[in-house]
Amino acid sequence: MDLYRCGFVVWFVTQLSVPCDSFNIDTKWPKIIRGSADAQFGYTVQQHEANGQKWLLVGAPWAGVGKKRTGDVYRCPVRNQTNYGCGKLNLGRVSLPFVSEHKDNMQLGMTLTSNAKDHSFVTCGPLWSHECGSSYYSPGICCKISSNFKSARAFAPAIQRCETFMDIVIVLDGSNSIYPWYEVQNFLINILKKFYIGPGQIRLAIVQYGETAVHEFELRDYKSVTDVVKAARNIEQRGGTETNTAHGIEIARSEAFSIRRGARKEAKKVMIVITDGESHDSPHLKQVIEDSERDNITRYAIAVLGYYNRRGINPSDFLKEIKSIASHPADKHFFNVSDEAALKDIVDALGARIFSLEGTNIRNETSFQLEMSQAGFSTHFVEDGILLGAVGAYDWTGAVLKQTSHGRVIPSKDAYMKEFPKELKNHGAYLGYTITSVMPKSGRIWYVSGAPRFNHTGKVIVFTMKNDGSVTIQQSLKGQQIGSYFGSELSPVDVDADGVTDVLLVGAPMFFSDGREKGKIYIYSLYKRIFIFNGFLEISDKSQNSRFGSAIAGVRDLNHDSFNDVVVGAPLEDDHRGAIYVFHGYNKNILKEYKQRIGASEVSHGLRYFGRSIHGQLDMNNDGLVDLAVGALGSAVQLWSRSIIQVNASMRFEPRKINIFNKDCKRNGKECSCMSVLVCFTVTAKSPGLQNDSLIIRYNVSIDERRYTPRALFDDNFEKYIHSNITMEPELETCDQFYFHVLDTLDYVRPIGFILDFGLLDPEYGPVLDDGWPTTTRTTLGFWSDCGEDEHCDPDLGLRARADIYGSSQFPFTVENIRRRISVDAWLENKRENAYGTVLNVTFSRNLQFATLIQKDDTEVKIDCNNLAKWPNSKVCTVAYPVFRSHSKVAFRLEFEFNRFIFLDNVAISLTVSR
Repeated sequence: MDLYRCGFVVWFVTQLSVPCDSFNIDTKWPKIIRGSADAQFGYTVQQHEANGQKWLLVGAPWAGVGKKRTGDVYRCPVRNQTNYGCGKLNLGRVSLPFVSEHKDNMQLGMTLTSNAKDHSFVTCGPLWSHECGSSYYSPGICCKISSNFKSARAFAPAIQRCETFMDIVIVLDGSNSIYPWYEVQNFLINILKKFYIGPGQIRLAIVQYGETAVHEFELRDYKSVTDVVKAARNIEQRGGTETNTAHGIEIARSEAFSIRRGARKEAKKVMIVITDGESHDSPHLKQVIEDSERDNITRYAIAVLGYYNRRGINPSDFLKEIKSIASHPADKHFFNVSDEAALKDIVDALGARIFSLEGTNIRNETSFQLEMSQAGFSTHFVEDGILLGAVGAYDWTGAVLKQTSHGRVIPSKDAYMKEFPKELKNHGAYLGYTITSVMPKSGRIWYVSGAPRFNHTGKVIVFTMKNDGSVTIQQSLKGQQIGSYFGSELSPVDVDADGVTDVLLVGAPMFFSDGREKGKIYIYSLYKRIFIFNGFLEISDKSQNSRFGSAIAGVRDLNHDSFNDVVVGAPLEDDHRGAIYVFHGYNKNILKEYKQRIGASEVSHGLRYFGRSIHGQLDMNNDGLVDLAVGALGSAVQLWSRSIIQVNASMRFEPRKINIFNKDCKRNGKECSCMSVLVCFTVTAKSPGLQNDSLIIRYNVSIDERRYTPRALFDDNFEKYIHSNITMEPELETCDQFYFHVLDTLDYVRPIGFILDFGLLDPEYGPVLDDGWPTTTRTTLGFWSDCGEDEHCDPDLGLRARADIYGSSQFPFTVENIRRRISVDAWLENKRENAYGTVLNVTFSRNLQFATLIQKDDTEVKIDCNNLAKWPNSKVCTVAYPVFRSHSKVAFRLEFEFNRFIFLDNVAISLTVSR
């Protein structure tokens, strides 16, 4: 059998109540992947295809222990129903080089986005931090993982160089005149403890000189303050009878600051010269200072006056020389101390002058740019890279960045000024909370981003962004209610799959109505080049704090009507168990009534926050149907789509008409017509995925006779039929036959009605009936009329009558009271087609009694006055029951007797014929 073959079984039941599942997401056989609730396993889910395999990627942004609580992503196979374990990708090990990073609680896996083009995916940790001086900044970090899961490249587009990104070389006078050495060593240790040594910050080297210069250690040697301090403790005074300061500076400039010894091209160069006497090579100082100036080396000079003070020597020339070494202005770069012991007094001042605080402007007001941007709070792939929402950028106004293969694109703060004016800067709009893109008919992509805290009511902006960072706002959409978080979720939908966006859905999950935080989704239709409000998606249950709209996923066509659909999460519904709602797309819009609600309790006991994340783009079990992935607290749920079928039902009769002249059966001793009804079904697959398992249809066929005495009854054995499985091909017909009897009746005009109710034996399993597909069919069985092809009888009835009173020519007759009986001779004729249900109506005055009707000739046409109801002054007689055939005649006599107890002057008799 091929994929679309199925088995087919017909069962008959006498009482039928067939529920019809209106949609095709299965809740009975989910694949539930359990993880750690503490790790927030299930916070994000993403269907992913790589190397021909289907995976469910699950974010766990709190995964880890202690300071290794970095967050992570798991890859979980979902093939068939087999329970495989998930593999942790260990992405917390990914690092940026040359940065003093802090990964604990960076929430890697909080965002998760697949790229269908190269089968890679990106996940981000927006709270990834790095150390700058005494501050910690959170620019966010993202990882792009290759299709084979083996290569992970980290990038942080919002990261900026620390102010402490410095290469510092200390040029230390170690000649014999320095005394005591331990005071110099203590100064070194104290000042080194002030330095922020580490990747992305300070590297440090020490050159000791006297007559010659020696590299005590180089910039590349030590990566932490602890290691540098430990090395400094081991530096011994090398001595020397000369103080060749120019030589020491030149060695530091030309060698210690060289790349081969660990210097970095973009690092700020700082030189600290410490000496206690005039140089013996002073003629060379001017040149080495000019060379240092040319190399952009900032120089701090410290004059130690101990030698001069101990001997009472005037230090003016010495101080002049040391000031010439220092960078301009000298008052900021020159220090002098009375002796070696006093070096400890300038440690704080020297450190403060070397370091400037991150983000401090000239008026000493804090103004953050990208330092706390949390880039990667949201992500979205576009043609030339990936968009990243940075909610903390520009004092939490937020921004949208782009990472491309050619570098990063970062709009300036002024780029958003029109929509986020300065006077609202303290409100923290959180632009970039969510990010997506739409495609108008122009074919030029627009970006869309939400700012749910703008002016407390929320805003969404539609814009374009060039690779030079310039932004053009196309349109802005504003929320209506304070605190609703309008714009925290966005989902564009190309409903008719023509490549052009039809609808933009904007979530406001905290929208407050009916005294509850129920949530609401705004619908905007794209008309020409503008989004126009087009109503809401919402739920009506007033008892729910559901946060409907916390997750909105545009998904591929689920019900195979050629229109893409939408699934919405309400993770706090049902006392935080959660639920999802499926909305169908139609034409270029989203139908506002949800088609299917799936509560957590329908899927599995114990699920919490079901619907916090949703994704539905892939066929995960290779049955041709798009499936749904749903995140919950500590769980990821894979829901399977069910195939959709259409069941066409019909009833056919044998013979095709009821022939009342053919009495071929008996029921309860009376002759009747035997008939049969053929109940037939044809199953058509609307969608792929119809399996080879038997398909069981349950049905009930009944005679629709709303009368006390039905005209037809099923065979006595009707309820005793037992049916076995009947295998069938789709599009081929399978039938069952039942027998019934048509009884004698006076009504041969109206056809007999039949009703066939049907449905799936177990609608909870297997395929589902197409949405809206009828489960009842009605048909009628008419009587054979023998009136030509049009089946319409057009008789021509004629009636003549004559009373036995001579001398009178018309009714009513006048007779004398001495008469005892009156007779009326009559002739009835049908000159054209058959007449069904012909009756003779006889009425007479109250002083008469109906005696008898006598047919005058030997004819098959019978008139019966005994079957119908009797009334005091009328009589209804059937003529040629059941049919008064074409061109038939009948002659008869009616006799009446006088009622002697009623005295009337006149006698009246009336004859009419009708059908």
